[in-house]
Amino acid sequence: MSHRSKREEYAGELPEIVHIDDIKLAFDERGLLPAIVQQVDTGEVLMLAWMSAESLALCFETGTSWFWSRSRQELWNKGATSGNTQKIHRILVDCDADCLILEVESAGPACHTGHRSCFYRELSIGHTVTKTNPSARSHEKE
Repeated sequence: MSHRSKREEYAGELPEIVHIDDIKLAFDERGLLPAIVQQVDTGEVLMLAWMSAESLALCFETGTSWFWSRSRQELWNKGATSGNTQKIHRILVDCDADCLILEVESAGPACHTGHRSCFYRELSIGHTVTKTNPSARSHEKE
């Protein structure tokens, strides 16, 4: 992880520095924590993934993002196969210690579909607008 010479604000204030050994992270019954991955320079939310204690330790050890794949039941280093690695700048923990934010520098698309962010779809109520024909609407309520 990068070691910044100057501390940076998050949400308008300087985060408290908490050593990993001094906080009891609230892993769920499966031993996992949700982790929001955010592009450090733009604030874009790139993805949500799950972390185990081991994947979190690997993040600190390697400076890149590691997660627990619930479907494959294994650790994975984001971008190790595709080359779209995520260099971690810092890790923030929420007030209940049950969710993390990883601020990263992402080398490419974060989503397995090839999109920059996994959040490339917007839910709609009342009508559907397709990407290929923005004027096409169905189920529109008058």
